[in-house]
Amino acid sequence: MEEDMCGVRLSLPVAEVYDSVPVVIDFTDDAKIAIKDAMGGDNSQVLIVRAERGGCSGYLYDMQIDKNPNDEEFQTIEIEGIQVLVHNRDSELLTGITIDYKNTLMGGGFQISNPNANKSCGCGQSFSWFSSNHFESGTSADKCKDPKLLV
Repeated sequence: MEEDMCGVRLSLPVAEVYDSVPVVIDFTDDAKIAIKDAMGGDNSQVLIVRAERGGCSGYLYDMQIDKNPNDEEFQTIEIEGIQVLVHNRDSELLTGITIDYKNTLMGGGFQISNPNANKSCGCGQSFSWFSSNHFESGTSADKCKDPKLLV
């Protein structure tokens, strides 16, 4: 805590404001098989898909198998018996993505195709995105009111 002229200065939590949209995610057959294998038939677990700040392009994809947080801030999608959760704050970033699984000689892994990303990293795990509410009506991305809002 910092001291100022009146004594101790307190910091308050910052409210997070975000738009929430209904989430639609597509999974390839290979991705469904890989997820089911990773879950090992444990139906008490869910797949949580997130977009975290970081990476070389601004956001990183994150997928975790975990127990259901039973939090109303998550949207639930069921894909062939797999419960998939997406937090409302990530819904604009992740709706419309396709999750695939590739198994190559160099190793396997999930690949995500995101039609909302305006730029993706070569690694396929990082992307940048901008919200239409950061722009004036009818303008393109190069006329952003505040370029710092682009990630």
